[in-house]
Amino acid sequence: MSASDAYPPFAALVRSFIAAPPDGLDAEYQRLVAALWSEGKLTDLALDAVPSVIAALDEAGPDRQGHIAVLLGLLAEAEYPRLDGPVATAVRAGLDRYLELVRGGASGQPLTLALLYLLAHFPADRDRVLAVTGGLALDDEERTRLERGLAELDPADPDLGKVWPAPSAWDMDEENAAHAKAAVRALTPEQIRKNWENDTRTVWAFSGHIAYWALSNGAPARLPIPAVPDWTFEQRDPGPTDRLFGERAAVLRCPTCHGPIEVHETGARCAPCATSYLSANGILDLSNGVRDGQGSHEATADLLQKLSEMPKMGLYYETFLRPNYLRLAGTNIGYEITPDDEYAYIREHLRGTEGPVVDVAAGAGRWTEIVAEAVGTERLTAVDLLLPMLNVLRGKLPEVPAVMGSALNLPFADGSVGAVNLWNALQAFPDDAEQGIAEIGRILRPGGVFTMMTFRWSDDPIARYFQASHFFPSRPEGHLLFELEQLRQWLAAAGLTVRDEKADVGTFVFITAERTA
Repeated sequence: MSASDAYPPFAALVRSFIAAPPDGLDAEYQRLVAALWSEGKLTDLALDAVPSVIAALDEAGPDRQGHIAVLLGLLAEAEYPRLDGPVATAVRAGLDRYLELVRGGASGQPLTLALLYLLAHFPADRDRVLAVTGGLALDDEERTRLERGLAELDPADPDLGKVWPAPSAWDMDEENAAHAKAAVRALTPEQIRKNWENDTRTVWAFSGHIAYWALSNGAPARLPIPAVPDWTFEQRDPGPTDRLFGERAAVLRCPTCHGPIEVHETGARCAPCATSYLSANGILDLSNGVRDGQGSHEATADLLQKLSEMPKMGLYYETFLRPNYLRLAGTNIGYEITPDDEYAYIREHLRGTEGPVVDVAAGAGRWTEIVAEAVGTERLTAVDLLLPMLNVLRGKLPEVPAVMGSALNLPFADGSVGAVNLWNALQAFPDDAEQGIAEIGRILRPGGVFTMMTFRWSDDPIARYFQASHFFPSRPEGHLLFELEQLRQWLAAAGLTVRDEKADVGTFVFITAERTA
C-alpha cells in the first residue's frame, strides 16, 4: 500500500498542489509542506509520505518540480546531524530521478537551484552528484556551495568558517589563512564538530533561500559587487585628539561611571573615576579604560598593534559580505533595494537635523559617508566596537572622529545628541536589541531624529526557516531577526515616536523616529 493510499488526505494535497492555478500555487504548496514539516521538524506523516512526494516529480510540470525538490531538501535535513535517518534515507532513494532532472538544467535557473539544494544533502553520493553537475557550467558560488554541502568532516584538518555566502568568496591571503587555521587549532573536538555542522546548515540555508525565492520570482539577479580594493594600513597623524573632536567632545561621557570626560591631546580622562582612555589614528577607545598609573604605555602599544592587524577584513566585509547579507536578511535576491535607495533614505530623513550626530555601529563607514553628506562632517561622530572597521572608516573620512565603544552603553550624555543613525546593524546584537534602542532614546534630545534600517522575519514559514538557519560567529545558536510590532514596542518604550516606516519590500525595515518624551 502506498503512502497516498494510506493517507488519502495527503494524496489529495499532492493532487491539489499539482493542479493548482498559478494564483493558488503558494497556498496549496504551504498546505502540502505543513502536512510533513513545520519549523524544521517532521510530522508523523513525513516518513510514509516521502515516496509519494518523489513520485510527484513525474506528475508535476517543470514549474512545480522545483517546489517538490525544495520540500524534499527540507525533509532530508530535518534529522540532521544524522544523514542516515529514516526520512533522509527515504529521500535519498530518489537520487536517480533527481540526477536525471538536473542533467538538463542551467546555472541560475529556478529548477536547477532547487535541485542543487536537494542534492547537497547526499555526501555519501558525492562523486555521482559532482560527476553529473560538473557538466552544468555552474557559477563559482553555486558549485562551491554544492561541494561544501557534500563534504564530510576531516577532524585532522577541519576547514571551518569559510562557507558564507559561498566557499568561493573566501580567497584568503597567506596571513589571514594562517590566522584562521590557528583559531581552528584552539578548538576542542566537540567544538570542531559543532562548527562543522553549523557551517553545513548555513550552506544549505543560503542555497535553499535563493532557490525558494527563485521558484516564485525567476532567476536571481547577479549582484554588481565590486572587487575588494587594495588598501594598506598606514599610521596617520590626525593631530591632537581634542582638536579632532572639537565641540563634539562636550557630549561624551565615561562608559565606566557615566561621569563627564575631558578629551586631551592623546586621549581622554574621567576625573570622577580616575580612568584614562587612549586614542590612536583619530579613534578614541572608550571600550577599555586604564586606571591612573596602571600600564598606560603598554595599553597604548597594544592599541597601536591592533590597529595594524587584518585591516583588509573591514573592506572585505563592506564590499562583499554585506551585499550578500542583504540577500538573506532582506530577501533582496532580486536586488529590489539598491545602495542608492538606502542612501536616499538617509539623506532625506537626516538632512535638516540639528546638533551633534552619531553614527552607531558605523562599521567601515559605508553609510557614515552618506550621513556626512546629509549633516556635514563637523558635527558627526562614528561609533563601533570593531577596531579594523573604524580604521577603514578613518581612512575614508579623516575629518570624522571615531569612538570605539558599545552600542549597549553609548558613551554620550543623556539628551545630548540631535540625530542618531543605526543602519544595517540592529540584527548584529539581536538578543540585546531592546537595550540598544533604549540607549539611543536616552542620548537623543527632545525632537532628535533616529534613522534605522534592519530586517524582519519573512511572513512565509519556509523563507523564515532559511533566514533562521544561518549560524554566524556573532550568534552561533542561529540567526535572529525581528517582528515589526516588536520593533515598534521597543521604540515606544524608548520615548521614540515613529514618523516614517517602510517595510513592504522584501523583509527590509526602514524607520525614522523622533524623540518625543
